Amino acid sequence: DDVNEELRELIQDATGAQLVDEDSDEVVDVVLLWYRDGDGDLADVLVDAIAPLADSGFIWLLTPKRGREDYVEPSDISEAASIAGLSQTSITTVGADWSAARLVGRKSGGKK
Repeated sequence: DDVNEELRELIQDATGAQLVDEDSDEVVDVVLLWYRDGDGDLADVLVDAIAPLADSGFIWLLTPKRGREDYVEPSDISEAASIAGLSQTSITTVGADWSAARLVGRKSGGKK
């Protein structure tokens, strides 16, 4: 309910594709996940978000910026990502109120 609709529209305009909601059973390349402190166990939320991802897919975890209500500590994101089998590759600012962390699946050590 509390997502950045302007950002959603910009993404749809840039990609030319409609975003699907969390109830979709489609395989997706990217998951946009808005999360606030108090939205439940972040590791569990991330594990659930992995399910619809394509093999090369990734998650953009959007959280309130520092100083905003329901801010999520970076250490909490890092810990939850690790538990879910993800690694953070970058972080960026998304609008006035949100930060986004890009989370990807860990690569296997290679074939033997």
